[in-house]
Amino acid sequence: MTRYGMVIDVDRCTGCFNCFLACRDEHAGNDHRPVSAAQPAGHSWIKVQELERGSFPKVKVSYVPVPCLQCTDAPCMRAATGGAMARRADGIVIIDPDKAIGQRDIVSACPYGAVFWNDVENLPQKCTFCAHLLDDGWTEPRCVEACPVQALVFGDLEDPTSDVARLIAQKPVEALAPVPAEPPPVRYLGLPTRFVAGEIVLGDGSEECAEGVSVSLRKGQQTFTISTDNYGDFEFLGLEADTEYVLSIEHAGYERFELHWNSSADPNIGTIVIERAG
Repeated sequence: MTRYGMVIDVDRCTGCFNCFLACRDEHAGNDHRPVSAAQPAGHSWIKVQELERGSFPKVKVSYVPVPCLQCTDAPCMRAATGGAMARRADGIVIIDPDKAIGQRDIVSACPYGAVFWNDVENLPQKCTFCAHLLDDGWTEPRCVEACPVQALVFGDLEDPTSDVARLIAQKPVEALAPVPAEPPPVRYLGLPTRFVAGEIVLGDGSEECAEGVSVSLRKGQQTFTISTDNYGDFEFLGLEADTEYVLSIEHAGYERFELHWNSSADPNIGTIVIERAG
């Protein structure tokens, strides 16, 4: 039996908003009952969140598309009454546009902000994976079709030969926070993580960029070591949030440098001058 799902590769997403525009083109002013009523102005059934981390000049920007995750244990379904919501056999969660009238609790129940309130129709609405198109023989929703960098991968999770099933089998996909007890059908690759960066200069009067300097990052018993590039820059990616780390710098003939910090943010340590020993 078909069970639809999606993997969103954040590293591929460029923030072009094609997915958002395609969704609006398909749903704005178009009634697709019984799957959905027309999407009104102001709705974003797939939001593209821009996340900026770090500080100048060590800045990273990620774009995270967020549609309805079609949650396996959907809080919005628990908030619905009178048969206002149902999960189809293919896993798609549908808000009935006639039975859900007046049920604003469905909106507030979503922890991802993926359900929207239609003031004109007095109705909660959300992404449907373009179920009306899938029922007509389409193989993917409009947002997936419109993505120019293949950041959205859609298909049958139960078919091991499908692109989405192979991706989940081969790569460490994640759930969007807050992480539910059961993995949702929409999962992610490359979600932003904490990082630390800086640059090292030799303190011998030359103000030379310190290439090839050993920089280590320690967390408990784990230590990660890299070398600075030809500009003296270093960067550690994929750090755990709210964790104590120790950064240490060692270079032959120079004093050892050590810094203790907590990864509650993404610090740019800035320029570190290491002085000659003695």
